[in-house]
Amino acid sequence: MGSVAQGQRVRPTAASNCRCGYPHLEEGSDNQKKIKLLGVVLSLLASFFVFELAVGFWSHSLSLLADAGHMLSDVGALGLTMTAAWLARKPASGRATFGYQRAEVLAALVNGISLVAIALFVTCEAIDRLRHPEPLLVVPMLVGAGFGLVINSLNLSLLHQHSHHDLNMRGALLHIVADIASSVGVILAALAVYCWNWVWIDAAAGLLVAAFTGLSAIPLIKSSVEVLMEYAPKGLEPETVEAALTSFEGVEQVKKLYIWTLTSGQVMLCAHLTVNLPSVEERDRLSQDLQSYLYQEFAIREAVLQLSTASVSNFQLHPLFNQSLMSLFAG
Repeated sequence: MGSVAQGQRVRPTAASNCRCGYPHLEEGSDNQKKIKLLGVVLSLLASFFVFELAVGFWSHSLSLLADAGHMLSDVGALGLTMTAAWLARKPASGRATFGYQRAEVLAALVNGISLVAIALFVTCEAIDRLRHPEPLLVVPMLVGAGFGLVINSLNLSLLHQHSHHDLNMRGALLHIVADIASSVGVILAALAVYCWNWVWIDAAAGLLVAAFTGLSAIPLIKSSVEVLMEYAPKGLEPETVEAALTSFEGVEQVKKLYIWTLTSGQVMLCAHLTVNLPSVEERDRLSQDLQSYLYQEFAIREAVLQLSTASVSNFQLHPLFNQSLMSLFAG
């Protein structure tokens, strides 16, 4: 005998923290806010890309043209991020029984990989500049980099509060941070060239920016791969959840336990439990209690529990059937 029950979606009414490490806010317009924010940031970056490209061609500044290329990759990455956020709003349908929320994780992984590609490109350019230094136009560098610093600082303030527990928004934020570091590097390099004529400092600053960009992408790639590999989220140990389940009266054993992250902040669980409750009503009541506990204690919104009674091999036979044939005849 067995009973299969699926956890009902419980919508929290206020922000709360739990052992899984994610905050859980009111659902509804949060994804719409993300799309609007990304639209504003994308518009600002696209406008600045056109400006920087024009200044770079006008001044023949290779550093500004390289930074404009970096900006173009960011515009593409943020466009991908915005598309993924839009896809995540689509409901489950057809074969996509989980919906399209994993699109955000895929976009975060692509963003991380693109950051590494940018770092490698900047590194190659910096090495070439060290071998073959070129004269720099200081004023266009300062104007372009200074304007970029202002634009990206504004974008950083817009995205920062939404990036703590969203891989997709974190990837967008890292691109902005890389842009800020690049702008600061160009400004410092321009000042050094202006004051001391250190032409080589431009390439050295490029190497530092490349190292910062590549290192910042590693945690994003790692987190994205962990979600795609269906690892249990950090801070939520399966052993702890198993011990909590077996602490309930009537639960004898947890045969199978799967915990994974569907997308940022949405943890799911599937478990097969052996229980010592003969009636269907008792098992249904236990299932509801377990689902409520899993949500309140671990913020697991989706819990699929299969409850089955102990094996029939544990059934105690009547003493008459435990006797041998010889003992029956001897009696």
